[in-house]
Amino acid sequence: MTKCLMASVLGLLILTGACRNQAQNTQSGATGPADSTSSAQAPPAPDWAKNATIYEVNTRQFSKEGTFKAVTAQLPRLKEMGVDIVWLMPIYPISQKNKKGSLGSPYAIADYTAVNPSYGTLADFKTLVQRAHGLGMKVVLDWVANHTGWDHKWVTQHPDYYTLVKGKMTTPIDPSNGKPTDWTDVADLNYDNPNLRKAMTDAMAFWLRECDIDGFRCDVAGFVPNDYWAEVRPALDKVKPVFMLSEWEAEPAHFKSCFNMTYGWGMHTVMKAVAQGAKPATVIDSMMTLNRQRFPAWYYQMQFTQNHDENTWNGTLKESYRDGADAFIVLCSTLEGMPLVYNGMESNLNKRLAFFEKDSIEWGNYAKTDFFKSLLTLKHRNRALWNGEAGGKAIKIPTGDDARVYAFYRQKDSDRVTVILNLSGVPVTTRLEGAGYEGTFMEIFTRTSSEVKPGISVTLKPWEYRVYTN
Repeated sequence: MTKCLMASVLGLLILTGACRNQAQNTQSGATGPADSTSSAQAPPAPDWAKNATIYEVNTRQFSKEGTFKAVTAQLPRLKEMGVDIVWLMPIYPISQKNKKGSLGSPYAIADYTAVNPSYGTLADFKTLVQRAHGLGMKVVLDWVANHTGWDHKWVTQHPDYYTLVKGKMTTPIDPSNGKPTDWTDVADLNYDNPNLRKAMTDAMAFWLRECDIDGFRCDVAGFVPNDYWAEVRPALDKVKPVFMLSEWEAEPAHFKSCFNMTYGWGMHTVMKAVAQGAKPATVIDSMMTLNRQRFPAWYYQMQFTQNHDENTWNGTLKESYRDGADAFIVLCSTLEGMPLVYNGMESNLNKRLAFFEKDSIEWGNYAKTDFFKSLLTLKHRNRALWNGEAGGKAIKIPTGDDARVYAFYRQKDSDRVTVILNLSGVPVTTRLEGAGYEGTFMEIFTRTSSEVKPGISVTLKPWEYRVYTN
């Protein structure tokens, strides 16, 4: 579940992200300067995350079987493509009371320490994790700490765990306005109760101890008090070092309390605006400037063109990015941050997957595998593209047509990557300006060697991209 994003870019640009999961809410925590986090130390980060990429799996839709075993069978293929972290959407039993559709939402959880029997058994899930670890991959579980389904055992056994409004349990309350949401299939949890906090922490630790998972993607993390995240992180790290992803952006303090990475909702919204011709490519620079102002030096975000919410509620790659989808995938894979691949993108997923019903991905022949493999392999090998402070900052290369052409380079020690993209649907001829990026490089898709330097003329077809590495 996600909320509407409202991000202010340098106080001039206000971009409102489309509502996801039928919610009409605003992220809590106004975008502010990074000084609230800059004096703190970064949460521990596993070394393996420094050059990792992440892949989202919707177990229900990933295969016709919709099982852990079917996912396990595909892990070698994902490894070969360059995937490091497998993020599984919620795998837990789904609440039946007030459920949406015939199958319900995976985010309406009936039991935090069990698996959905439709997906298989706990032993099947353990096998999935063991197989992933054997391939050198990590497994992250989707975690919904803000609310449960209405038939979770806590509803009857621990009603004091829940938020009450006029003596009755309520749907989740948006902390930005204090009003209940329309998420009618779930009930809000009360983090003023220390017993609820302990129970939630114990449930998360269960998966570390029992199944040896590697971290969590935390749903609507901004609806949960940040002091809880500060409390739970050391408790989890005592079991094993974890990787934590916040499905949020508007709370800079997440980077000091708990999380290694947050969602890049602002950049996602900016990219869609550029793809649809509503904003010039220069708005990308504004978004990056804002992020560097409000987040601490060690921050990095998950960069994405698709995820389960975007795909289901807002549109396919074609709907959102028109003919420029590949160009924006390249941008996500080379800008600062960790790229996300949503399941099916490697087979040109061209439909909105149903959220509350069975709707399997049509895999075809994995036509985009080599495209993703080129990008993800570069991410692994070239330190300039590594995450956070392990990688290099993106430095803008001015051109004669910055409204349509976005060019930049990143460098870490002797490693460098230079990227030039035409983010428009018309051909462009322009000149590279500035300095500091000159050299002879290999373009990763054509495998040709080229000299890149100030003053050269570059002609690009509509939505054409070039990625040069030394």
